[in-house]
Amino acid sequence: MRYLPKSDSERRQMLEACGMTSPEELFSHLPEAVRLKRPLDLAAGISEYEIVDYFRRRAAENANGYASFLGAGVYHHFRPVLVDAVVSRGEFLTSYTPYQAEISQGTLTAIFEFQTMICQLTGMDVANASMYDGSTAVPEAAMMAARSTGRKRVLIARAVHPEYREVLRTYARHQGMPVEEFGYLPEAGTIDLEDLDRKIDDLTAAVVVQSPNFFGIVDQVKAAAEIAHRRGALLIVVFTEAVSLGLLEPPADADIVAGELQSFAISPSYGGPFAGIIATREKFIRQMPGRLVGQTTDSRGNRAFCLTLSTREQHIRREKATSNICTNQALIALMATVFMTVYGKQGLRELAQQNLAKAHYLAGRLKPRFSGKFFNEFVVRVDKPDKINKALLKKKIIGGLPLGRFYPELADSMLLCATEMSHRADMDTLVAQALMPAASALMPTLLPGEVPA
Repeated sequence: MRYLPKSDSERRQMLEACGMTSPEELFSHLPEAVRLKRPLDLAAGISEYEIVDYFRRRAAENANGYASFLGAGVYHHFRPVLVDAVVSRGEFLTSYTPYQAEISQGTLTAIFEFQTMICQLTGMDVANASMYDGSTAVPEAAMMAARSTGRKRVLIARAVHPEYREVLRTYARHQGMPVEEFGYLPEAGTIDLEDLDRKIDDLTAAVVVQSPNFFGIVDQVKAAAEIAHRRGALLIVVFTEAVSLGLLEPPADADIVAGELQSFAISPSYGGPFAGIIATREKFIRQMPGRLVGQTTDSRGNRAFCLTLSTREQHIRREKATSNICTNQALIALMATVFMTVYGKQGLRELAQQNLAKAHYLAGRLKPRFSGKFFNEFVVRVDKPDKINKALLKKKIIGGLPLGRFYPELADSMLLCATEMSHRADMDTLVAQALMPAASALMPTLLPGEVPA
C-alpha cells in the first residue's frame, strides 16, 4: 500500500462512480482479440528489505575501490559532502524551475550567484542560468554566433571533443549551417593555425576551439582569436575540464565561452545529468539562449531577483526565440554553485595545482606523445591500448581512453588523466605493472644510480 495507495474499497468506489462493477469493464470497448487474458509475465513482488538487499549486491559489482585514469570530458574529482546536504533540501530538490519568481527567490538567488561565478571564471560579461551539458552548449553557441554575425559557416578544430563535434553536426544538419573542421599539429597537439587561416573566409560565423583541448593540451586561444576577428568571425572557446579554470588564464579573448561543469562536484553517473554553460560579452546578450536571472528591487525597495531574459517561445514570440532549450539545469547547476562556494578562489587554485602536479608526475614516468603544455590529461603511445586496459582492470585500475575510435591516426595512443583523486602508488602501479612493457622503449636510458624524473 506504500506505493499503490488506493485500497480495494476505494477502487470499488471509483468503479461505482463510473457505473461499473469490475476493472475489466473499463476495457470492454477494446476488441476481444487484443485484450490480455493472463497475468503479466513478471516475477512475484518482494519485500522492501529484499529490494534493498538486491540493489546493494548489484552495487557491490560496480567498480568501487578502483583507481581511475579515465578523463576525456568526464572526470573523477572529489565531491564535498556539503553539496548533497544542500541540494537534497526539499525546496531545491523538488522545484522544477523558477516559473513563479515571487515564490522562488531562493532558487533565483542561487542562479544569480551561479551566473556571477561563471563570469568570474571565464572572464565574460554575462552567463546564462546553465545549459543541458557541454555538448549541447557548443551548437547553441554556434547558432548564437550565426545570429549575431548574419553568417552561417562554422569552423571547428579537430582537437575539440569528438562527441561535441558530432552533436554540433547533428544540430547544424537542419539549420543550413555548414560545419568544417581544421586540423591539429601532429607534434604539438595544438590547433594548426595555418590550416585555420587557409579555411576561414568572409562567410564564417564562428571558429570553435577547446582549451585544454581533447588531448589535454592548453591551446592557442589568443592566436585563434586574432585570425577569427580579422575575418569578422566570432571565437567560441570550449572547456570540458572546469577545474583548469582555477589555474589557467580565463579565455577572455573569446566572444562566447561554452563549457561543461561536471568537474564541479557533479557525479559521473554513467554520463549525466550534467550542467553546461554559455557565457559571452554583453553586446551579444540578446542572442544568448536559455535563461538569465537579474537583480532588481521589489515594491518595498528590497533586493530581489527575477528572470530578466528568457529567450524561448513560451515567453516571447516564437519567431524571436533563440533556442528550443526549454529550461536550465537548476539542481545540477546548484551543485556546481555549492562547490565553487566551498572551494573559493584560493581553494580552486590549489585544487588545480594538485591536478597539474599529479598529471605531470605520471607523465614524467611516461613519454607524452605531444609536446604542447598540458593540464591534467595527456596522450601516450602504447602497444594495444584495449589489451592494456584489460590488464589494468585486473589490478583494480581503470585505464585511459584508446584514441583510435575517434582518431584513426592515433590508434596506438591512449588519453590518460590524473586528478586530485589519483594516488602515487596507483600511478606507479599503472606504469610499472601495466604500461612499462610498452613504454620502456620510450623512456630515456638511465645511468647507474639514476632514477626517473
